[in-house]
Amino acid sequence: MAVIKEFKEFIMRGNVVDLAIGVIIGAAFSKIVNSLIEDIITPLLLQPVLKAANVATLQEYAWHGAKLGLFVSSVITFILTAFVLFMIIKAMNAAKKKEEAAPAAIATPSTQEKLLTDIRDLLAAKKN
Repeated sequence: MAVIKEFKEFIMRGNVVDLAIGVIIGAAFSKIVNSLIEDIITPLLLQPVLKAANVATLQEYAWHGAKLGLFVSSVITFILTAFVLFMIIKAMNAAKKKEEAAPAAIATPSTQEKLLTDIRDLLAAKKN
């Protein structure tokens, strides 16, 4: 049980969570950048080359639209990934607040404290 508690504390640390989010968002953003370069910029640069090579049919240019679709898909993936991570972090923060807000259990007095309280009460009763 102690191992699970330690693992939970380790995972809930801000540093680990921030690092995980950075890696995940970085991977999603990397996909957007790769798609922008491979699917948008490269075809635009190749278009003059294709025209010079007399590539003019609709089928030969059709791949441009498909590549644009891949780029848009990558952007949507990034946005959804970031939103899901935002919701996870929001839930984790809410769980932390609940743990912090939960009152600590009131410690029951020890046997020695109970005896001392009884003695105090008896002495106070004798004086009155």
